[in-house]
Amino acid sequence: MRIALAAIATLIATPTLAEDLVFTLVNDSSLAITEMYVSPVGEDQWGENILMVDAVDPGVSGDVTIADGLEVCDYDLRFVTAEGAEAEQTQNLCELGTFTVTD
Repeated sequence: MRIALAAIATLIATPTLAEDLVFTLVNDSSLAITEMYVSPVGEDQWGENILMVDAVDPGVSGDVTIADGLEVCDYDLRFVTAEGAEAEQTQNLCELGTFTVTD
């Protein structure tokens, strides 16, 4: 009986691994996006630039993966263009297949 209880306690104490959030980013704006930052809603600081390319030019799309190990869906998104313009938005990324940036 002790072995069975220990096994159950181990299963309960084992953290579940969060799945990566993957979505398609579409740049439907007139400016190239050079940086993209994400942070869970309520965080005070942005993470690192998660773009794996130098820029996402207008009319270009690609997959974005957020592999932060968190089990949250609501993120603040921050985009920076080559010209230095910035835009921010909050989005539920678990329900998202495609995120489109527009002017």
